[in-house]
Amino acid sequence: MNKISIVIPAYNEVEGIAETLDQVSRVAASLRYDTEILVVDDGSTDGTSEAIPDSFRVIRHARNKGYGAALKTGLLEAEGDVIVILDADLTYPPERIPEMLDHLEFQDMVVGARTGDTVHIPLVRRPAKWILNQLANRVAGERIPDLNSGLRAFRRDLAMKYFHLFPDGFSFTTTITLASLCDGHRVEFIPIDYTKRSGKSKIRPLRDTFNFIVLIIRVAAYFDPLRVFLPASFFTGFISLTMLVYYFYKDGGVSDAGVLACMVTLLIFMMGILADLVVRRSRS
Repeated sequence: MNKISIVIPAYNEVEGIAETLDQVSRVAASLRYDTEILVVDDGSTDGTSEAIPDSFRVIRHARNKGYGAALKTGLLEAEGDVIVILDADLTYPPERIPEMLDHLEFQDMVVGARTGDTVHIPLVRRPAKWILNQLANRVAGERIPDLNSGLRAFRRDLAMKYFHLFPDGFSFTTTITLASLCDGHRVEFIPIDYTKRSGKSKIRPLRDTFNFIVLIIRVAAYFDPLRVFLPASFFTGFISLTMLVYYFYKDGGVSDAGVLACMVTLLIFMMGILADLVVRRSRS
């Protein structure tokens, strides 16, 4: 590691940005690496920019583009070969950054998993989070302790490899986690605490949960299409078989609906096989 870039995305975080930067500055001063702190103000309108001391490097978006867009700007502007990302709402512990960097010596990415002794995640978000984690575990083929933690350290070249996949919204962290695991990179999760945030959350539960699900399916289709198409073909195959049996006993023949369902099942299965062949050929 030659240089560390700590990237802090901020959108309307006037209540927490100054304290966050103070904490991060103390941590950066203790590191044995050359370190820069880069704040990306994602079009804040509450005075966040004015609360950032002049001694910090700040990049400002003219309008709000999204959490992922702020991190992508940070990636492009960062000078370090190792990137640390951290939210500006005082929820994550910056003092764990040195430990994460030590672990990164042997990993491609180290994620602060919110599984410590003190974890404050609103109850309203827990059911959706559980569903997303179960789906992501299925896609990655292993248990993921924390899919979208906002505190992580990773090598810049790893992130740039998947830059074209990163969305502008909250799914940035989900994408880099799944992409890294599906591609066989070394990812380590270390338990951290997660405290109550300062200010108001920007997450929209219904819309963002739907976007997360779509993104997980998209990443799965990109890296391992059969993980998406095979379960879908089994599901439609079960429905078609049920319809064929039902109408056979009811009417003594084969129904048009049952035949159509069988054709849909075959089509989904063949699409999965073709997609898998394309992925394997393109990555060989």
